[in-house]
Amino acid sequence: MLACLALLRKPSYGYALLETLNDAGVTVDGNTLYPLLRRLEKQGLLTSEWNTDESRPRKFYQVSPDGSRVRTGLVREWQDLVSSISRLTKESG
Repeated sequence: MLACLALLRKPSYGYALLETLNDAGVTVDGNTLYPLLRRLEKQGLLTSEWNTDESRPRKFYQVSPDGSRVRTGLVREWQDLVSSISRLTKESG
């Protein structure tokens, strides 16, 4: 979820997002990503718009203002977790 919210600061469609995640080493299956995108949109964390200018229609997603606030909170929690784990591994090593 955090990875999607972080990457969707700019509009992107599902397959491009899937490729970006996989290229970054975050292996995600389309059967996982697309339901997540729909759920985040239903929760108001993403907005979407169909683009029919290309050969086939694509649904572009982007983080909503609420999604931006959630992303900020999740980033803070993630950084706190990484910091805690780092301290724990230094203490035990």
